[in-house]
Amino acid sequence: MPELNASVDQVEGGRDQGAPIAPPRCSPHAIPGLNHGWLSRLRSYLMIDPLIWVYTVILGVLALPVGIGDNSGRRLHWFSRTWSWLIMKTIFSPVKVTGLDKIDTSKPHVYAANHASALDIPVLYVNLPFQFRIAFKKELLSYPVVGWQLKRSGQICIDQQNPSHSISSIRAALKGLQKGLPLVIFPEGGRTPDGEIKPFLQGAFFLAIKAQVDIVPIALVGTYELLPMNTYHIRCRPLEMRVGEPISTTGLTMKDLPQLSTRVQKALEDLYYAVERKS
Repeated sequence: MPELNASVDQVEGGRDQGAPIAPPRCSPHAIPGLNHGWLSRLRSYLMIDPLIWVYTVILGVLALPVGIGDNSGRRLHWFSRTWSWLIMKTIFSPVKVTGLDKIDTSKPHVYAANHASALDIPVLYVNLPFQFRIAFKKELLSYPVVGWQLKRSGQICIDQQNPSHSISSIRAALKGLQKGLPLVIFPEGGRTPDGEIKPFLQGAFFLAIKAQVDIVPIALVGTYELLPMNTYHIRCRPLEMRVGEPISTTGLTMKDLPQLSTRVQKALEDLYYAVERKS
């Protein structure tokens, strides 16, 4: 399987070499006057964080026996979505969704989202009204309960240290797309440490080209400010999920990966950095 092996290297290799890096831009997502002082910390540490762990442990343990024989993944998807719904209700952060009505959700797409927070996945599970798979890094398998659920629910594990170990997962994702099961990817390859969108991994779009399905950019706005890296302080605030126009891959080949990656990143940045006009 020389083509598949080469594609795995593209999916998990380094970031684009020689690609121009845009200068940092100021995030438009801070809310003036919104205070997250000691009361916010107490609410997060003493109420929100413990509740999230309770949801994770209880639903994760219940999902283990329920998932036996769940070849379609529907039952485990229900658990993931219920877990996400409980989290979103607990963190007092309403999500405004725009653009999803322009997407034909009956067709399989690759949804490319920016990755700014550990709470990005609950936002997606609650606001995407269909079953999907998520491509995730192998490191998440080491987390108790969360790792079990990811593995048992048929999500797509990407091993960045040993690319050949990801071949079976990539095959499964490709078969899923061909059978109509959408895929969510985070083409930056990891969470952003500063809220800025980072260069995309070109190989992240290999599956979209291989399956000849459209790529839909999704900008998750405010999730970085909600929960940055290296903290458990959840700063409750309004969020947005901005869905862009589908980008076709019809007729594209692996040679078109660099141009496609650039086009998707530009579309996602336009969504993410756009400042909402007040009427």
